[in-house]
Amino acid sequence: MMLKGKTVVVTGVGGGLGRECAASALRDGANVVLAARTGATLETTSAELDPSGEHVAAHVTDITDAGSCDALVELALTRFGSVDALIQVAAYENVWGGLYDLKFEAWRKAFETNVLGALTVIRPVATAMKAGGGGSIVLVGSQSMFQPALPQSGYAASKGALLSAMYYLADELGADNIRCNMVVPSWMWGPNVEMYVTGTANSQGTTKEEVLEGIVGKFPLRRMTEDGEVADVAAFFASDHAKAVTGQHLMVNSGEMMR
Repeated sequence: MMLKGKTVVVTGVGGGLGRECAASALRDGANVVLAARTGATLETTSAELDPSGEHVAAHVTDITDAGSCDALVELALTRFGSVDALIQVAAYENVWGGLYDLKFEAWRKAFETNVLGALTVIRPVATAMKAGGGGSIVLVGSQSMFQPALPQSGYAASKGALLSAMYYLADELGADNIRCNMVVPSWMWGPNVEMYVTGTANSQGTTKEEVLEGIVGKFPLRRMTEDGEVADVAAFFASDHAKAVTGQHLMVNSGEMMR
């Protein structure tokens, strides 16, 4: 129960990593404030994660809108009395293509969401944490920052910019006892990757197991990391078990980049 008594705000709560981050924080004893753009998703997820409603609150949030982010933090303070951690999952990923077929509008949206949006929600969170004596900000990166994989250079570039911003945030906010770290997943077994594996198998006339083996067969752990395992590392960063850790990124990738 390493988060017992703490309030954790999780953005981007849908069917994948955001939901798993909320679930992990709840298992570790936290009160959790869920944020996403879709009210129906929040309502369903809240009921599934905590039917009693005792330890969960939810707010429809657009992280690119300052007023929306202010209201999210106000809800956390009003309902649970503090903001002790933020796990910033919300992101825009639909940025495809190489130099000659990329869409600049998609690049702009990626940076506006993944970098400026993150800063927009961090600002009121950090203000609340400063008033409360400190806290932890956990960002989500991508291994694509370091190693090209799928043709998503715009997404990778935005996450690389977020990593750079993280170093400056850690330095600036450290004086207020606010830590800032990043968890960096690669392939991550969850709804989106399962859909990709299934679609690839169908198009190639092979099995899902064969497609999966083609991806993870040379990983040291010989398997794909699950989104819940990435969430558990985010929960560690959010907790006092990492109270002397800031300005760090940690890859959760089953050892993939060792090869």
